[in-house]
Amino acid sequence: MHELTSSAGWRVARGQPYPLGASWDGSGVNFALFSAHAKAVELCLFDAEGLHENARLCLDACTEQIWHIYLPDARPGQLYAYRVYGPYAPELGHRFNPHKLLLDPYSRAFAGRFEWSDVHCGYRVGDAAADLSFEATDNAELQLRGCVVDGAFDWGAECAPRTPWSDTVICEAHIKGYTMLNPEVPERLRGTYAGFAHPASIARLRASGATAVELLPIHEFLDERMLIEHDLKNYWGYNSLGYFAPARRYAASDDAVGEFCAMVKALHAAGLEVILDVVYNHTAEGNERGPTLAWRGIDNASYYRLQPNARQRYVDLSGCGNTLDLSHPRVLQMVMDSLRYWVQDMHVDGFRFDLTTALARGPDGFDPRASLLAAIRQDPCLNRVKLIAEPWDIVTWATGRFPPGFAEWNDHYRDAVRDFWLTGAGGCGGLAQRLAGSSDLFRQPGRQPHASINFITAHDGFTLADLVTYTHKHNLANRQDNHDGSDNNRSTNCGVEGPSEDSTVKARRRQLQRALLATLFVAQGVPMLTAGDELGRSQVGNNNAYCQDNLLTWIDWAVADAGLQTFVSAAAHLRQTQIALRREHWFDGTLTASGEIDVVWLTPAGAPMTENDWNNVDRRVFAMLLGRASPRETKLLIYFNAMSEALACHLPPAPAAPWRMLLDSSEAVTRMASDQLELPGLTVIVLGSAPACN
Repeated sequence: MHELTSSAGWRVARGQPYPLGASWDGSGVNFALFSAHAKAVELCLFDAEGLHENARLCLDACTEQIWHIYLPDARPGQLYAYRVYGPYAPELGHRFNPHKLLLDPYSRAFAGRFEWSDVHCGYRVGDAAADLSFEATDNAELQLRGCVVDGAFDWGAECAPRTPWSDTVICEAHIKGYTMLNPEVPERLRGTYAGFAHPASIARLRASGATAVELLPIHEFLDERMLIEHDLKNYWGYNSLGYFAPARRYAASDDAVGEFCAMVKALHAAGLEVILDVVYNHTAEGNERGPTLAWRGIDNASYYRLQPNARQRYVDLSGCGNTLDLSHPRVLQMVMDSLRYWVQDMHVDGFRFDLTTALARGPDGFDPRASLLAAIRQDPCLNRVKLIAEPWDIVTWATGRFPPGFAEWNDHYRDAVRDFWLTGAGGCGGLAQRLAGSSDLFRQPGRQPHASINFITAHDGFTLADLVTYTHKHNLANRQDNHDGSDNNRSTNCGVEGPSEDSTVKARRRQLQRALLATLFVAQGVPMLTAGDELGRSQVGNNNAYCQDNLLTWIDWAVADAGLQTFVSAAAHLRQTQIALRREHWFDGTLTASGEIDVVWLTPAGAPMTENDWNNVDRRVFAMLLGRASPRETKLLIYFNAMSEALACHLPPAPAAPWRMLLDSSEAVTRMASDQLELPGLTVIVLGSAPACN
């Protein structure tokens, strides 16, 4: 029972330090906030419109640095925020300022409208003392409010697909961009969770062969001030403001939480898993010149990594101004609580961690035994979902160094495939290593080929169509004089920079796109397709479209390349039906249970590749012969020809039925006899031999 007193017209009780955040228990609401260095904390309560502050209550109870209070008369929908008192001493790492209304890091939903202004800064903008000065103007009028949520949702008979890693095909997609121009989705639902859950969207996802969608960040996030001033928006969402709240901008209704849950339920019913791209490495508060919105004003010295000898400054491993300090137990708890919330309450199936090396730092840099990674691996809720690391940040690359339980984006695969097909800088050996699952990177105790997430493109960089259309980035629309975005694109324009009506150029671009996609689907590991690549989507050469929430980034289904989409469906079906493309064990060059060598690499003449063949950078053509693990499997013979001209290839003897064409990325009519294959240029061809081909 809660012992009640009265304050500012509210009945109040001491409450509990756990759980953190605002928790509705069916009778009232418990509020709990961590701050190790605060001297006092006030809970500010607002009317239903969020315009008027009805009460300001002191959190008199503090248990082990958790400030808490219980309100038996509070209900879901109650709007709230905090004011936190303490020292303003930036040189010591403290930036308390009670004039700034602060958001609860654990808020499940936000309300109101945020408006950029200097008053959000804890210092006087323009003052000679810069961020050492103090700003006493109140920012409440322009700040958001947290909202108490009743998390009840009728999941019915919903059941997560739990697709094995070896059978997984990921589609990286953006909630708004995927649906905004789909004419089959009702207009009022376009750009929303409900639109993404619409049968028309689900049908498109399934047609691409996807078994899982990896959603670009849907945590509540903020548009940077610089973008707003240039009439741009943060489209990708890598600027987190709340790790427990689904972004309201993607909700067709007033209930973003319920709508998100309904989307997950619909995707699960269609056999699609939901993986969230999560950004726990930094927050929207930026560097020391940024706004005081939540963590900075609650306990700056605890939440952020500060420079040891200059605690006024932040350690920046993200390029976004700050880095959360996951070595602090309460910051680690916040991330773990967030992850568990999305799995237990919102039923998501996994996470892709943005700039994961920034989350796993030890005294000497990246540490595969860092607290967060260890905590996730032992957690009974989290160790059963899909975990994907982006194995780098702005100072560290650690591909292949993560522990068992984590898959990783494989940048080595991306670069090797682009070099083989597009730049000519990569020979057969580099591609073969990646086709075999990148064992040089991932073959460690407890890890299997699915540790490699294979991708050719992602949200960051050229689209697939632009990869064969542009040699240079064209980012002027981002208003940064084309200085943003990578210059290391490993792309080709096929002789003409940008769109071309030359039939030869257009044909070459089509051939290369199909060859790249075929390479993605026949490699060991887990393929990740960027939504829209299967349709020939272009961003007109913009390789950093993070701020383009418009026609440039939205998928235009009306101009989709139907032929390319059909080819992708065929390639995905091939992967789904051929076990040899989804091995759960590494290739060793040894005999399988069927008495066949698991993998043999062949020249066009049908002879095993020699060291000279591997080192011949002028000859970019070879074949991959996959032995059957069991007599019922299909034996696969896969040819890769990155040369422009066609080649006559000698087929090895078929072990059972004659070789049969299973996939041909060329647009030509490929000629094949019993022991001969006319292999077109810029082509991937898959042949199969089995008593009964799948």
